[in-house]
Amino acid sequence: MNTRARPDFLWGAALGAHQSEGNNLASDWWVRENEPQSVVAERAGDAIDSYHRWRDDMDLVASAGLTDYRFGIEWSRVEPADGHISLASIGHYQRMVQGAVKRGLRPLITLHHFTLPQWFAAGGGWLRPDAVERFQRYVEVLAPVLESGVDRVETINEPNIVSIFPVISIGNGALSAGYPIPDAATTEAIIAAHHGAREVLRRNHPRILVGWGVSVQDFQDETNSREDFEAYVEPRDQVFFRAAAGDDWIGTQTYTRGRIRMHEGVAAPFREPGVSLTQSGWEDYPRALGGAILRVASIVGDLPIIVTENGIATADDARRISFTREALESMWSAIDDGVDVQGYFHWSLLDNWEWGSWRPTFGLASVDRQTFQRIPKPSLAWLGSYSR
Repeated sequence: MNTRARPDFLWGAALGAHQSEGNNLASDWWVRENEPQSVVAERAGDAIDSYHRWRDDMDLVASAGLTDYRFGIEWSRVEPADGHISLASIGHYQRMVQGAVKRGLRPLITLHHFTLPQWFAAGGGWLRPDAVERFQRYVEVLAPVLESGVDRVETINEPNIVSIFPVISIGNGALSAGYPIPDAATTEAIIAAHHGAREVLRRNHPRILVGWGVSVQDFQDETNSREDFEAYVEPRDQVFFRAAAGDDWIGTQTYTRGRIRMHEGVAAPFREPGVSLTQSGWEDYPRALGGAILRVASIVGDLPIIVTENGIATADDARRISFTREALESMWSAIDDGVDVQGYFHWSLLDNWEWGSWRPTFGLASVDRQTFQRIPKPSLAWLGSYSR
C-alpha cells in the first residue's frame, strides 16, 4: 500500500519546541541549564534557531513529500509571567500554523513538551493546587492559534516521563537502563491536567481531535508471571493509556524494547550483554514499534493510534533508513492485524538538542550550528517517497 493512496493517513516528521527554538528564557529548563554547577551537561542555548527559521523547517517537510508536521508551542513564551499573555507569541504560533497550512501540511500541535514557565515551576509545578486551572487558562488563550487550521492537538508529550522527573535526574542516557516507577502524585496531577485541557478544547474547539503521546517501550514479558509483569508496566505506561479513555486518539512514542525478567523476586529490565546500542544507549531494535502498538491496542481497544514519535539516534544515515523501514514494516503488520493506526511521525525532522546533550542525532536533516543551515540527509527524501 502506498501511503499516498490514503490521504487521511498522517505521514510526517516532528520537532519539540524547546529543543529546536532556542533562548526560551522564561522556562524552567532554561533556568536548570544555566544555573551554577548545573547537572545538565550541555545547554540548549540558541538550539537550532527554529523560532526564526520555522519556514525553512516546514519547507523541508513539504518538499520531501510529507503531508504532516508535528511541532510544539512554548507555554513560557505565551505566558512568560503569571497572568501576562504575550500577544506577540500568540501571533508567532498563529503564523506557524498558517504557514504549515499554506504549504499543504497538516499541523499536529503539542501544548506541553517537558518545559514549564519558570513562575509555574517555582510555585510547585504540576503539584501546585491550581495546576489544572493554570494549564486550562493557557489552553484558553491559544484560541487564535488553534483556530488557524489545527485539526489535532497533543496536550502533553510523554506524561509518563514527566512523572519520572521527580525521581530521576533526566539527561542523555538517563533512562537507557529502564524506567523507574513514576511519581504517583505527579501521575495523578498530569492526568488531571490532560483531562482539564481536553475539557477546554472540547468546549471551545469541538472539531479538534484531542489526545496525548505516551512513551511506550515494547515491554516483552519474560517473567513467567503475568501478575508481576503487569505490576511492572502498569505505573510506567499503562495507567496513561487508560487515562486516554474518552480521547479522540492516543499517541505512541517508541524507540526500543524492554525485556522484563524476574530478578531477586522482582520484575526488572534485562538486556543481553553485547547487544547493539544507539547513541541514546537504547537497544537497537526497530521492530519495537509494532510490539508497542499491539500492547497499546490491547489496553485502549478501538481508540485510534497515531505514532507520534519513532526513530533512531545514529550518525549512520543508512542505518536510519534501514531501521525506519523495519519499524514501519512492524507497524503495517499491526495494521494488518486490525489495529487502527492513523499516522506516523518520524522523530526528528532535524538533529536538535536532546535534553542535556547534542550528541544523539535523530534528524532527517543535520544543522550547522554556526550558520543554522539545514542539510537534508538521504533519509528525508527516502521517507518522503516511501511506499509499502
